[in-house]
Amino acid sequence: MFFKNDFPILEFDDNKVAKLNPSALFEKKNPEKKMIITFFPEALEKLKEENLIEKAYYIGGENPFDIYRFVGTDILIVLGQVGCPSCGGNLDCFYAMGVEKVMFCGGGGVLDKNIAVGQLLLVDGAIRDEGFSYHYVEASRYIYTKKEVTDKIASFLDENKVPYLRGLTWTTDALFRETADRVEQRKAEGAKIVEMEQSGCIAVAQFRGFDYGALIYGGDDVASEEWSSRGWNTRQGIRYNLIMLCKEIVEIM
Repeated sequence: MFFKNDFPILEFDDNKVAKLNPSALFEKKNPEKKMIITFFPEALEKLKEENLIEKAYYIGGENPFDIYRFVGTDILIVLGQVGCPSCGGNLDCFYAMGVEKVMFCGGGGVLDKNIAVGQLLLVDGAIRDEGFSYHYVEASRYIYTKKEVTDKIASFLDENKVPYLRGLTWTTDALFRETADRVEQRKAEGAKIVEMEQSGCIAVAQFRGFDYGALIYGGDDVASEEWSSRGWNTRQGIRYNLIMLCKEIVEIM
C-alpha cells in the first residue's frame, strides 16, 4: 500500500515489487553467502599482493568494480562506495546474487574527542539523516540492527578480548553540512560516530531479511572546535586488521 504525505521523502510504499528489481539484473545466484564490505582500498591491495584474495566477479555499468573472494573460502570482499544510494543499492544487488551474511568495516568521524583513533564501534543502529533508507523502511528517527546478530558479534569480540564501544551512528548524506549544532544534537541523542552508509545498509538488510553487522573505527574528529583529520586514513595496520577481524566474525554469523 502506498502511504501519501505532504513531503515526498516521508511517503512510503510497502510493496516489495518495484518496476526494476535487483533480481532482474542478477538472475543467477552465486554460491558464496558471506561478504565483507570495506572502505580500505590499500588493505584490499595488500590482500591481493599477499595472494589472500582472488577476483570472483566483475560488475559492469557506469561505475564498474570487482568482487573478490578469500582464497579457499566462501567469503567475498568488496570495496564499498560512499553514501547510502551507492553502498546500500549495491548491497541490495549482492543479496540478489545470493549473499545472506554481511560484515561492514569502515571509519567515521567521532562525535566525542575522547574516542581514540582506531577505537571500534559495534553498530547497534543509526540516526536516519539521509533519504535512501526511507524507500525501504517506513519513516522513523532511528533504525536498528538485528539484536541477535549484533549480540553474537559482541560475544565474539568479548571472547577474543577485542575492546570496543557499542551504540548508534549518525548517518548523513551531507559531508559538508555537519554543523556544530547538528553535531551537538546527534551527540545528545547518543550517536558516537558520524558516517554515510549505516542507516541505508541496515534498511536494506531489514527489507530483504538477511544478517548484517558493522564495525566502524574512530577516525577524524568532528567534536572539537576545529575539525581534525587525526591522520585517520593512514592507519594501515588498524584497517588491515579490521578486515581480518571481520573475516573471522562473518564466518560465525
